[in-house]
Amino acid sequence: MAEKNQEQTAEAKDISLKLWVVLTRAEQSIRKRIEENIKSYGLNLTEFGVLELLYHKGDQPIQKIGSKILIASSSTTYVIDQLEKKKLLKRKPCPTDRRVTFAALTDDGTDLMKNIFPQHRNAVDQILGGLNPSEKFEMIEQLKKLGLFAAGQVD
Repeated sequence: MAEKNQEQTAEAKDISLKLWVVLTRAEQSIRKRIEENIKSYGLNLTEFGVLELLYHKGDQPIQKIGSKILIASSSTTYVIDQLEKKKLLKRKPCPTDRRVTFAALTDDGTDLMKNIFPQHRNAVDQILGGLNPSEKFEMIEQLKKLGLFAAGQVD
């Protein structure tokens, strides 16, 4: 009986390893295609992430952008500088706190996002077209559950 439980435990561990490999390969394939799409607009993934954040959420404190789009704070300044050189965003001082500077889209940045975001959304929908909407919803729920468990937030 104990031997059978050990076999089941080993099998469960093998399934976990298989899930990790499949999940990683799927993420790599999806990321590669999405990065190709974003590069077709003359941007990299991080630049697009900043522009998308500002486009959908409005002006943001530069100090908070990194955590909102999951990049290192040391990279944030560089990306902001690059987007400023491209005249897609500008820095704006906070009127109530001199220590805070906001990033804001320029008119060119807003026009660019109005033009490319619908195309990007369609590309992402095509890239993830291997699942129907109900399967996507189920996948979202399962991945949230897995992520929360891995983060130690759920037992």
